[in-house]
Amino acid sequence: MTKLLRCLFILVLALSLESAVAQESVQTLDPPAGGAAADPAIGEAPPPPPCGTQQLAIARMAWPSSALLAEVHSRLLTANYFCNVAVQEGDLAATGSSMGATGQPAVAPELWIGRIADIWNAAMKGQKVRQAGAPYADITFEGWFVPEYAATQWPEVTTIEGLKAHAADFGDGNGRGKFISCPVDWGCAVVNRNMLRAYGLDQLFDIVEPANRFELDTLIAEAVGRNEPILFYYWQPNAVLAQFAFKPVTLAAYDRDAFLCMGRTTCASPTPTGFAPDPVVVALAEWVYLDAPQVAAYFGRARMPFAEMNLMLQQLGEAGATVETVADRFIAERSEIWRPWVGLPPLEPPAEPPPQ
Repeated sequence: MTKLLRCLFILVLALSLESAVAQESVQTLDPPAGGAAADPAIGEAPPPPPCGTQQLAIARMAWPSSALLAEVHSRLLTANYFCNVAVQEGDLAATGSSMGATGQPAVAPELWIGRIADIWNAAMKGQKVRQAGAPYADITFEGWFVPEYAATQWPEVTTIEGLKAHAADFGDGNGRGKFISCPVDWGCAVVNRNMLRAYGLDQLFDIVEPANRFELDTLIAEAVGRNEPILFYYWQPNAVLAQFAFKPVTLAAYDRDAFLCMGRTTCASPTPTGFAPDPVVVALAEWVYLDAPQVAAYFGRARMPFAEMNLMLQQLGEAGATVETVADRFIAERSEIWRPWVGLPPLEPPAEPPPQ
């Protein structure tokens, strides 16, 4: 009897141990809290890449300011977001059409949409593109300017009333000032004639309309070289405005109807207005907003000041300079401008050494 009881006890103990082992096996197969995979070889799913899953192609147009923007953005996106960026040659109409049809290139950093309105509007209607914002911190590209030395001597000449009072000082000794306009066959020549009338300056200033862009730049450079007070028309961004020190003339606020009249040779009664803001945008393919929102946010912050682009264009004219070397120089020397674009705080100024 004792032997029988001992056998039963051993059998029960063996069954209990087997059950415990089985239970432990089941427990180790249960997923941990939260449903995450327990296998360390699998791990958590990686976050989506900040630049999306496609190559980020940036259009580099033929004109220098667009080329500089393309190279600057390429460097910043590569260094700060680890994007796979490709800079490719672009053309205003062809790039707009391609973005609307295929979503490539992904970025056009300086797209003058007013000049391809039909193409741009069709792409917008098809929800293929969006405006990320303006490429520049300023929105008015055209204006009237006077040399800084003239504004230092007569501070009021940056106003219309000041120009009226000092018109004779801006001339050749004949009692009338000289206004250097744009080439005669450019649309801005008509605008400037009407604007002089609108501001009551047409009887005080003689208009000089050069034959071409080269002659325009030469007239300005020669006058500055002689330290002559001059009033002239120009546009930004442009190296000329960085090469010499100029001050803008304060004009009236832009009025759409008034400016429409300025562009007509038959404008009977022009009224004061400023120049029209030109619709220039950073264009992004729609997929960038969906697949790479951090990149879209970057372009929403990136605003190049006119003065900085003017300086870069001047540097581009230096011996041996290329678009790439000027872009590298901007990255190296102007972090106070671009750090906010990539979401970084401005650098702290270096601490002053302790007094000896």
